[in-house]
Amino acid sequence: MNANSKTHSGNPLTSFRRAVGGLSDGVRDRWAAAPGWARWTGYALLIALAVIAPHPAIGSFMAPDSHWPSLLFSPIGTFVLLAVGLNVVVGQAGLLDLGFVAFYAIGAYTMAVFGTKYGWNFWGVLIIAIFMTAISGIVLGSPTLRLRGDYLAIVTLGFGEIVRITAQNTDYIGGARGITNIPHPPTLFGVEFALDPLPYYYLLVAAVVLVVIVAKRLERSRVGRAWEAIREDEDAAELMGVPTFRFKLLAFFVGAMIGGLTGAIWASKVIAIQPPNFPFILSATILAAVVLGGSGNLPGVVIGAFLVAWLPERFRGFADYRILIFGAALVLMMALRPEGLLPARRRRNVLGNGENDAGAAATESGGTTASGDAGDKEVAK
Repeated sequence: MNANSKTHSGNPLTSFRRAVGGLSDGVRDRWAAAPGWARWTGYALLIALAVIAPHPAIGSFMAPDSHWPSLLFSPIGTFVLLAVGLNVVVGQAGLLDLGFVAFYAIGAYTMAVFGTKYGWNFWGVLIIAIFMTAISGIVLGSPTLRLRGDYLAIVTLGFGEIVRITAQNTDYIGGARGITNIPHPPTLFGVEFALDPLPYYYLLVAAVVLVVIVAKRLERSRVGRAWEAIREDEDAAELMGVPTFRFKLLAFFVGAMIGGLTGAIWASKVIAIQPPNFPFILSATILAAVVLGGSGNLPGVVIGAFLVAWLPERFRGFADYRILIFGAALVLMMALRPEGLLPARRRRNVLGNGENDAGAAATESGGTTASGDAGDKEVAK
């Protein structure tokens, strides 16, 4: 052991970081090795926990100074759903998107415009909102995904600001005053959607479950392996035959749909929206949630989004100091676990050891190999 190793091993902070990392990595690895019945039991328990979460006994501890059911819908539920969508773009495909709030805004304004001006049913508008944001993802991605890194981040940031400023200066959609009297969803299974946040919270829970299933299926498919290859080394992935532009555009397409879905549900609950509801800081906050939880790992992203949404409300009793405490808590978490609270195993290895698995991931994703496998080549096309 050299002098540097001895110095690091004797550092209490380093030792504590290793202990925290070993604990979370152990939980992740045991979950990965668990049999199918254990996984399904875990999923059922998590859904059951989400169902009983609004109980007052839980709220008295989680948010003693706030209305707990309202917090479960927004910001907690909306942050979780937005983080899952942004994770597709940032965590899985490795595309730095600083304007994700734009898709959230487009979904919200679609619900507001079609609901107030044309009187369309909530469920019909929800489909339109998802479609509109998917198209906007393609419109944004087509000319900009040739860019990489900081340049792509700047363009997406500008797109988010363009959407907000356009909404503020367009009288047809309310301008700076926004849109009010957005209709609630119709009664569903005897449950009325009004100002009560509980029905909306359970609607978000259903949306999160559906989106997580779809995202997980994509992650385990050739599409997910292509995204992983692009994230680790885009040049290597392209050399292996992966059509990188198409897969990056698909990532924007999927992420935009999830953002639009969230915005449409949120708008129908708050019944009034304005351009200031969609600032850049919201995109930055969701990105922080993805990084904090563990970019590329869905369970970690959900945990990160929950913490980012919940911690400021838990510290509300500290008044003006609560944001300071919240920031200190985030700094402490990232100091102890810079790769995220629950990172993906491959991502953890890359960050920890400097390894790059792009070639292997690209091969699995359907890229052509030296042997010229016809089936994989067809998928790559």
